[in-house]
Amino acid sequence: MGGPRWNILSPAPGGALSGGSPVTSQMAHKAEPPDGGWGWMVVLSAFFQSALVFGVLRSFGVFFVEFVAAFEEQAARVSWIASIGIAVQQFGSPVGSALSTKFGPRPVVMAGGILAALGMLLASFATSLTHLYLSIGLLSGSGWALTFTPTLACLSRYFSRRRSLATGLALTGVGLSSFAFAPLFQWLLSYYAWRGALLLVSALSLHLVACGALLRPLSLAEDPAVGGPGTQLTSLLHHGPFLRYTVALTLINTGYFIPYVHLVAHLQDLDWDPLPAAFLLSVVAISDLVGRVASGWLGDAVPGPVARLLMLWTTLTGVILALFPVALAPTALVALAVAYGFTSGALTPVAFSVLPELVGTGKIYCGLGLVQMVESIGGLLGAPLSGYLRDVTGNYTASFVVSGAFLLAGSGVLITLPHFFCFSAPTSKPQDLVTETLGTKVPLPSEGLGEE
Repeated sequence: MGGPRWNILSPAPGGALSGGSPVTSQMAHKAEPPDGGWGWMVVLSAFFQSALVFGVLRSFGVFFVEFVAAFEEQAARVSWIASIGIAVQQFGSPVGSALSTKFGPRPVVMAGGILAALGMLLASFATSLTHLYLSIGLLSGSGWALTFTPTLACLSRYFSRRRSLATGLALTGVGLSSFAFAPLFQWLLSYYAWRGALLLVSALSLHLVACGALLRPLSLAEDPAVGGPGTQLTSLLHHGPFLRYTVALTLINTGYFIPYVHLVAHLQDLDWDPLPAAFLLSVVAISDLVGRVASGWLGDAVPGPVARLLMLWTTLTGVILALFPVALAPTALVALAVAYGFTSGALTPVAFSVLPELVGTGKIYCGLGLVQMVESIGGLLGAPLSGYLRDVTGNYTASFVVSGAFLLAGSGVLITLPHFFCFSAPTSKPQDLVTETLGTKVPLPSEGLGEE
């Protein structure tokens, strides 16, 4: 599956420089895609953004008990705080993508950082759960929607041959921050109470603005051809491979998170103590980090469409999930947890790398936002479905088997993507015109581009 050709011409957000002359007329150096240089700063930005968005979301459970006690509300009502934030982040991704297409990712992400920090700041003054729904759920969630998707889309435009590795490194921020933020937030709660802790989380979230400032926008020669957000959306909705890929990711997302939600409960049903059961999730997280980096490297090293590698990891993950109810011995359960962590982590970076090969880098902002919005349906339905099956059957056997079946179904859809069985098809390694933002030196072929 060959990648799109890259012609990077870098206008200001309005499409031209302040003087009125487009960058196109000033820069047109023949070179390879960057695959390095300032692109690694974009990777660094994406690393910290993934930590400051999803690391905060994953660790926000430490505030749960504090909110229940402070507002004397039921746990179910308090749970809506994080749920609203996640829903707004996912369903608002197309908005962030459309704004980035029009104005560039830098101002959009910086504005998102301000909103995320402002939401946490206002939450520290909350006197009811409704205030937290609006501040953390709606306001911070809107900020997260403007940061994560535009940053990953920007990263995809900087890399071609090293795209999977760059994405894998960027997404390790989620796992590493999950280890760091949970104890940090607990320490903040013990010293400053929940209001003071939220003020400091607000200050932490404000670093998203600095991350956004690192995003140096690139404009590709294909951008004028793909048109504005509306034109791109219409094109994508009539793009068969894109629609099939969206269906595949939605199916995968439905079963992907089940172990994170119900593995501990499944182990307790097997008479495990709560502490060892919770520790097994830490083992999964460590293996997940290794899988992301290893898969990113393989995605760039193995010839052929990245979709084949995604299908491999997805199939293995589905089989492992279906085997969880069969494993009863602690050794077998630990082995499956390690394997699940590796394969589930491995499929993440290549999942993001397939999209530019399908729709081209010119439509990556709109495409990624639309995919994240639709696949969130699977993420929202997966855990409740698993819980329903547990209530009906009395154990988690059907839950894990069905979740594995969803991933295997997603693998089946991936097989229908173009060039899947064409082993001579190269990975996305286009050779094209490359220029960066005005004022940024674009190396000529003789100067190199940061390659070893």
